[in-house]
Amino acid sequence: MKNTINFEDFSQVDLRVGTIIEVNDFPKARNPAYQLHIDFGTLGIKKTSAQITTLYNKEDLLNRQIVAVVNFPKKQIANFMSECLVLGAVKEKDVMLLHPELQVKNGTPVL
Repeated sequence: MKNTINFEDFSQVDLRVGTIIEVNDFPKARNPAYQLHIDFGTLGIKKTSAQITTLYNKEDLLNRQIVAVVNFPKKQIANFMSECLVLGAVKEKDVMLLHPELQVKNGTPVL
């Protein structure tokens, strides 16, 4: 377990639901990854990269809803600017995406 935080610390993290609308290979990434474009409704479309190529192919990801942190600063990854962080659970070395059980509006906060 990591260090204990208080509720105020947690409330600073902006978790939102978005829909993956575009998936591209990312050959310049250090580890196998995809470039994702995610629609967060009124927050707009944000880009990120995700090392999820072992469990997901591009077709499986298109139109899938996911959960992401949307208030991190932008981060340069190779020649690509990441604007959010998609959340997943790790099973052995593979990442499984977290997602809502039912379809919700893009940009819906996760509490």
